[in-house]
Amino acid sequence: MKSSHMLTAALALSVSSAWAAGDNTQPPIASYVVKPASMQWASSIDAQVEAVRDATLSAQVQGAVIQLNVRAGDRVTAGQDLVRIDARAAQQSATASAAQVEAARAAQQVASKEYDRQKQLFQKQYISQAALDRAEAQWRASQAQVQAAQAQSGAAITQSGFYVIKAPFSGVVGQVPTTIGDMAMPGKPLLTVYDPTQMRVTASLGQLQAALVRSAAGNVEVEVPGLAPSRISVPLSKAQVLPTVDPQSHTSQVRVELPAGTVGAAPGMFARLWLNEAASAPMNAATEAHVPLLVPASAVVRRAEMTGLYVLDEQGRPLLRQVRLGRPVGDLVEVLSGVRAGERVAVQPQAAAKVR
Repeated sequence: MKSSHMLTAALALSVSSAWAAGDNTQPPIASYVVKPASMQWASSIDAQVEAVRDATLSAQVQGAVIQLNVRAGDRVTAGQDLVRIDARAAQQSATASAAQVEAARAAQQVASKEYDRQKQLFQKQYISQAALDRAEAQWRASQAQVQAAQAQSGAAITQSGFYVIKAPFSGVVGQVPTTIGDMAMPGKPLLTVYDPTQMRVTASLGQLQAALVRSAAGNVEVEVPGLAPSRISVPLSKAQVLPTVDPQSHTSQVRVELPAGTVGAAPGMFARLWLNEAASAPMNAATEAHVPLLVPASAVVRRAEMTGLYVLDEQGRPLLRQVRLGRPVGDLVEVLSGVRAGERVAVQPQAAAKVR
């Protein structure tokens, strides 16, 4: 990455006229004045590709897998039969329920004819009102029995349908962790299906980065190694920051939709999000605090596990200060903490170390 492409370092080179106290033979210390970057800068976040529609299919009933119609990578259509589970017991139960419906209907027909005869006899005053009421009660009871039998038959038919796993939508079979002969259990995954036409990239953002995305102060680019030769530019209208924050990592999840027609993207692929901030974007407390500070890479001092810079004080004396560095940008390096804008750092640490 070249600094001319990503960042224009707003660092003014100055030559310190300070001399070490009590030693006027020391040469002046060349230094850089640290200032925030004034042009476009970018930060990258590791991410991964996932499908917007991704279903894990499992059985609602228990039984042995007797038919497996797909393999991983196969394309399926909505409603297509994918897995069949042994449903002989369920089919027998459905048949028995259908027979009970027929028996209930026959009993209802008998009760209906008996009720009609009792009404004719009552009109001729051959029977009492009580006898007619009993016939009517039996007729109504037979109707209720038919309805109950029909409900039980419908439940049995619905139950038998659970033994066939169908594709919920058109897509691609991702994983098939089962095989013929396995015992399917309620909740046990049998296979996964995802829609390759709707893909997105997800990443975890820090609070400041999430604030940049929410304020729509720039654009976002997606890089998927091996998928596209260049970064994919995505408008921020296609980026969504979830409203919840992880209490452990204090990060928010962002979802960025990939353009329709992105070929080759698969769930689980490594990706990288690039958040770009333009110089013309309005500065606020969040963005200003996150604008990087750059120093020359030659000014960095590394001693064992310590990384530092020689920072000049008000008298021009170099003092070694520990810093935390970020990513390199050409001949410069980003400083995450340890220095502030306006401070001067020595660009020749060997010379600054000799000043006493």
